[in-house]
Amino acid sequence: MRTPVSDFPGGLHLPGHKKRSTQTPIRKTPISKQLILPLQQHIGEAAVPVVEVGDEVLKGQRIGRAEGHVSVCLHAPTSGKIVAIEERPIPHPSGLSALCVIIETDGEDRWVERQPVADYKTLSAHEIRQIVRDAGIVGLGGAGFPSFIKLNPGVHHQVDLLLINGAECEPYITCDTMLMRERAEGIIDGIEIMRHALNAAEVIIAIEDNKPASISAMQLALAARTELKNIDVVVVPTRYPTGGEKQLIQVVTGKEVPSNGLPIDIGIVCHNPGTAYAVARAVNYGEPLISRIVTVTGTDVPHAGNFETLFGTPISDLLAFCETRRQPDEPFIQGGPMMGYSLAGDELPITKTANCILVGVEDVAPASEPLPCIRCGDCADVCPASLLPQQLYWYSRSKEFDTARDYKLFDCIECGCCDYVCPSKIPLVSYFRFAKTEIMNQEREQRKSDLARERHESRLERLERERLEKEERQAQRKAALEASKKAAAAKEAKEKAAGDKVQPKSDESTAAEEKN
Repeated sequence: MRTPVSDFPGGLHLPGHKKRSTQTPIRKTPISKQLILPLQQHIGEAAVPVVEVGDEVLKGQRIGRAEGHVSVCLHAPTSGKIVAIEERPIPHPSGLSALCVIIETDGEDRWVERQPVADYKTLSAHEIRQIVRDAGIVGLGGAGFPSFIKLNPGVHHQVDLLLINGAECEPYITCDTMLMRERAEGIIDGIEIMRHALNAAEVIIAIEDNKPASISAMQLALAARTELKNIDVVVVPTRYPTGGEKQLIQVVTGKEVPSNGLPIDIGIVCHNPGTAYAVARAVNYGEPLISRIVTVTGTDVPHAGNFETLFGTPISDLLAFCETRRQPDEPFIQGGPMMGYSLAGDELPITKTANCILVGVEDVAPASEPLPCIRCGDCADVCPASLLPQQLYWYSRSKEFDTARDYKLFDCIECGCCDYVCPSKIPLVSYFRFAKTEIMNQEREQRKSDLARERHESRLERLERERLEKEERQAQRKAALEASKKAAAAKEAKEKAAGDKVQPKSDESTAAEEKN
């Protein structure tokens, strides 16, 4: 077992509140009567439905195809009937709706025919990526980025390290913890498949030191696989946000990901334990991603734990299964208390990015109006990205977005450390998200404007080209006509000249002919 080699600046030591949801094994949630499946459950283009209302579907059957490059497929989590394809509210801080496929389940849970791979080593990297994409696998750590893209480093990059991020540093969330405890062998299978696709020289599984059972389970699973080489478990100190991709890389390797850069720029690819397990199920068993482990916890959840839940399951059904004490209009959090967001409606569905449902948070002060910034500097002290949150706040608030960008706004991982320590209770991360959204909207509008200008300029160039071509054709016709006229005149002159060569008879000859 290796040890960490470095550290990252800032961060917080937070109460974990993890014991509450780790006292019982992972349980399966009952199949709901109706599943609501948003076609947009990942970063990128939404899937496009390939079913129609009235179709009967089987468990694991594809119901949405990937659209565009950054996209993955969507599958039916169980057997049933498509009863609607319509706009429904989705779990998002904006409260917006999106196109969803609604399945009325039949309770039979009948599988579609599966096509497992006998030996993944016979597959090329491209074939593995295609299986992962067709299986609808995305990063299960919360962001939902299509996993097949991260398995394609490109011809210009060499992967030195595959890093499995098992830190799970945010309070309350324990879905990865329990998965590593109970399904370590499956995670190792997925790691080896991803390693084969990436041709990675080394693998590290990083776990925080407050998860001894998970550490032991992963070590035992590795010990049983004596054929595996260059794969280690690294126990990292418990500190929030160690689970941030850039922060974990710095702790484990001592390397820093460049500003506005990616881990692959320094030869590293990061994946989540849940993602590794999903890859193993897809390749070895032919099962697409149709469910995930969800932590349900909080002060209002008497039977907290981790639940294997089908996508599309209404959150109300999951909360009811846990006998949650929640008032009808009481908001709850999807995700953790630091990076999660509040939702009001429990009829929203569980999606691929739902790692935790948190109902009731301990030691939370009553909400109050934010006070003016007192320039204490606490936010800068705890920032794990070494940013200046106070300056970013001023520029974001005053909509000086270019300056905010100059202060490395997009290096902010939105961990919430600055919010946590701010004595004025200013929602700093909300301002940063606002500024990022506005900048991205401006860039999108600028791209549209640039495209419109390019189209206009292309049209003017085309019209000018057509005008010049028309003038050239007219000039050619005119030149041909003039050449034709000149040729006719030359011919006429030639014929006239030939006629002039025939001399008239003399007067004596004429007189002689008349006499004769």
